[in-house]
Amino acid sequence: MRNLLIAAASISVLAACGGADETVADGAEPGSSVAEADAPAPTLEAGADFQERLQTALILAEEGSTIVMPAGTFEMTDGLTLDVHGVTLRGASQAQTILNFSQQRGSGEGLLVTSDDVTLSDFTIQETKGDGIKSKGADRIIYRNIKVEWLGDPDEASGAYGIYPVESSEVLVEASYVRGASDAGIYVGQSDNIVVRDNIAEYNVAGIEIENSTNALVNGNVVSNNTGGILVFDLPDLPVMGGNSTIVRNNAIQNNNTRNFAPPGNIVAGVPSGTGVIIMANDKVLVKDNRFENNQTADILITAYSQEFSDEDYNPLPRNVEITGNTYDGSGENPQGDLAQFASIMGGKLPPIVWDGVTRWGDEENSEINIFIDEPESVGYVNLGLGSYPIDVSAAAPSMDRPGGESIGAMPGIVLSRTE
Repeated sequence: MRNLLIAAASISVLAACGGADETVADGAEPGSSVAEADAPAPTLEAGADFQERLQTALILAEEGSTIVMPAGTFEMTDGLTLDVHGVTLRGASQAQTILNFSQQRGSGEGLLVTSDDVTLSDFTIQETKGDGIKSKGADRIIYRNIKVEWLGDPDEASGAYGIYPVESSEVLVEASYVRGASDAGIYVGQSDNIVVRDNIAEYNVAGIEIENSTNALVNGNVVSNNTGGILVFDLPDLPVMGGNSTIVRNNAIQNNNTRNFAPPGNIVAGVPSGTGVIIMANDKVLVKDNRFENNQTADILITAYSQEFSDEDYNPLPRNVEITGNTYDGSGENPQGDLAQFASIMGGKLPPIVWDGVTRWGDEENSEINIFIDEPESVGYVNLGLGSYPIDVSAAAPSMDRPGGESIGAMPGIVLSRTE
């Protein structure tokens, strides 16, 4: 197989933001640093032993090589692995190259990538027993034009994550489609320098989740018919904590009213059906220029981490959140989960923006949260005034007065050295 000559990738600054008035320069559009191939890569032939030949090709691939899968639907009984740097794995298109894992043995992912500088594009993964595609410690990975789906109605027996990069730097997920994950359709965890753009996520528990990560841009996605649309979380007791600096911008976040079908005990099992964006225990989050529509609980929920933890380095409180320039329509009409009981004392509905009002943990003193809402006065807001967890509804002191926060200012730039 011929080698693909990887052109020297120029550094592309994707986001250099300046708070509420910032502009984000998406300078690294697909193809802006195109690698030049010396000749088309050969295509694997279809056939009864396709799975074995594909796995062999992945094992024997040389660094920088391209593996092209043919059009067709291929039944897979075992998960695939890739541990060679610089490999491109490409199909004919999402619609034409389908790897179906409905007969998969075991409970692993469909494809596991553990090497750097990998590009995955133009194929579909279906019906895996575990996660769809997982990449771990895979720096500078690109997911492009990928589909991962579980067919049929939402089911807790479906795999947890569709597209699942973790413990990586420089992650790009774009123009992909995820459906039916019992946790998150697109999940990026414990990673740094992340761009998730122009994807469609529907009928997952969480459409897109950025967790315990830094410097993330979630831009231009359509997130609909999930339980919760976009989650920005920071959790305790993980190797990487202190998630911060996430921009959620220009997304369509609508009709996220699917019942929560996460297995019990999963952190997202507590996500109320009908939430657009949830910011939990994270620092420096900008929610800007999104279109919210028909999320039955609330469009934006700002909340503390609500479960017990022992990690002394963990901060369970959200802080430095800026909300500006979004549009809102028809949400909060039928709040679900814990929020339903608060809605009941507010006439049965909730406004688009809800903060739990938690400012301290246990017996600690109150902390400065800094929530800045730069929206017209016609956009509703409520501070539930809980003060601390665990929830005590009788202690709630709802207030419609907006917090007197300040803009969080400039956001760090997001740098991807590889976008071809």
